[in-house]
Amino acid sequence: MQEISKKQARRFMLLKHGLIGDYRFNGKPGALSFVRQVGCIQFDPVDVCGKNAELVLQSRVKGFTKGMLNSLLYEDRALVDCFDKQLAIIPTEDWSYFERYRHIARAHVDNYPELHDLIEQAKKYIDINGACSSGDLPEEFNAESNWRSAVHWSTGKNAARAVLEQMYSEGDLIIHHKKGTRKYYDLAEKHIPSNVLYAVDPLPDKINHLKWRVLRRIGAVGLLWNRPSDAWLGIWEINTENRNKSFSSLQEEGKIIGIKIDGINFPLYYRTEDAPFMKTALSDEKLKPRCEVLAPLDCFIWDRKIIKEIFEYNYTWEIYHPPSKRQYGHYVLPMLYGEGFVGRLEASVDRKAKTMKVKNIWYEDGFKQTKAFKAAEKSCIIKLAKFNDSILE
Repeated sequence: MQEISKKQARRFMLLKHGLIGDYRFNGKPGALSFVRQVGCIQFDPVDVCGKNAELVLQSRVKGFTKGMLNSLLYEDRALVDCFDKQLAIIPTEDWSYFERYRHIARAHVDNYPELHDLIEQAKKYIDINGACSSGDLPEEFNAESNWRSAVHWSTGKNAARAVLEQMYSEGDLIIHHKKGTRKYYDLAEKHIPSNVLYAVDPLPDKINHLKWRVLRRIGAVGLLWNRPSDAWLGIWEINTENRNKSFSSLQEEGKIIGIKIDGINFPLYYRTEDAPFMKTALSDEKLKPRCEVLAPLDCFIWDRKIIKEIFEYNYTWEIYHPPSKRQYGHYVLPMLYGEGFVGRLEASVDRKAKTMKVKNIWYEDGFKQTKAFKAAEKSCIIKLAKFNDSILE
């Protein structure tokens, strides 16, 4: 097994994600290309200085605007909201690979036979009236419901929301658009080509499906190990036995390459197709440094233990911590410069005033703020404000 240094591992991951050197992804085509490369980007509705999925793209895609993602999702339909790594956005062409989960959701309705009639009523209503939210459905949908959604497994919702979420989890509905945090659903058949919508599951065998998802997650992070990890969240049946089978088979098929990183006890793996990035990482080629802030749920940091081992950087998203237990702040973004993490930034946007305030920046111990870094940092912060249609306060 090849042995590399932590510095080389860092270079590989940054190159793979397009976070060092010249921008590899440009404009709306670049945004789509990046999502295809990583398989999915995680969605979160919190918007302090951009939503998570938007922040992921703004750090990699030159000239990215929020409207580009909205267009790819709700106009071009090249991307679709889907449950993958929790709430996520995936390429529409991957729709068929998630058919097994929609099949389970359909079977789930059998536990609540009274849902059948309401689902049919909702289909007719949406077919006639177009995209709607739970508040738009007729009065008979407003009763309290104890049904458990096949997606959320929660109770106490009104019938309208339960029905729409169930239909969404079955694949009958997609998210047509969003207004703030409110989701509007429409019939999937109106927006997804029939050859994609009704395609059979290409990987009906469980292990083959898990191999596909494991390979996809390795591609999303860059380097992953065969250990329990938050990077596997959302992959059903990914227990130790099945994970071992997946890694073993992917190695035998030559789809992943194992490496030993100096100072790390466990081997890590990358996709064979990403070998060109490793070749550059191992070379003496000088890589142009960039300063970027990452999203809190960025795929780059899905496995925080790997980030701590390789980059010697410890990041925790403290949004759900009570204020008294926060070390930093409510919505803090990791900050990269060159080949490592150099700090973390907290910014907030005033939408009405169209201003962005940098509330605080915490630098890593021992980090020296050179003139080159300060210039790159300023450019990064201005870019973040522009991305938020704001000026710096």
